[in-house]
Amino acid sequence: IVCGDGQILGGDLSFGGPSFGFLACRQQFLRQMPGRIVGKTTDKEGNTGFVLTLQAREQHIRRQKATSNICSNQSLNALACAVYLSLMGENGLIERAKQSVLAAHYLSDRLKSYNVRFPLGGEFFNEFVIEIKPNAGRIYKKMLKKNIIAGFMLDKHYPELKNSLLLYCSENKTKSQIEEFALALKEAENG
Repeated sequence: IVCGDGQILGGDLSFGGPSFGFLACRQQFLRQMPGRIVGKTTDKEGNTGFVLTLQAREQHIRRQKATSNICSNQSLNALACAVYLSLMGENGLIERAKQSVLAAHYLSDRLKSYNVRFPLGGEFFNEFVIEIKPNAGRIYKKMLKKNIIAGFMLDKHYPELKNSLLLYCSENKTKSQIEEFALALKEAENG
């Protein structure tokens, strides 16, 4: 059974949404797939709530005998994904993944000579976490003044990762852009 986020499969950023997730399995497990998936969220006042993020209409008709899990009106997202994947083809998708991996690992290798730590270590695909002490927030703001978004500050959502940034490279990043980012980070760190 696999699941994932479909945003990168032809989706538009649209200020963070809409997006879609996918859930798939081999034929032999199809009858065991859930018809309802409950997600955790917060309302505008910050209160925790639980909502049905996936719910088949069939659930209301056949109840416990229902097996369908096609329910939300995400047709436009699914269509965009289908068009994107058909245009990319099997080799295009593999090539995109390879280029993303190479770009992210190139950036990671460039940053190893700087005053950064890699708190999570291990293998990664196209995103990784760096820690910059004593104040990653200061460096982040310095880079923002140069119109460079230096990743995503993690401490708000993960207090244990204080002074840490999540960095990401897609297949669109060129070697010169990566070099420019690394140089700007070093300047912000030393300045």
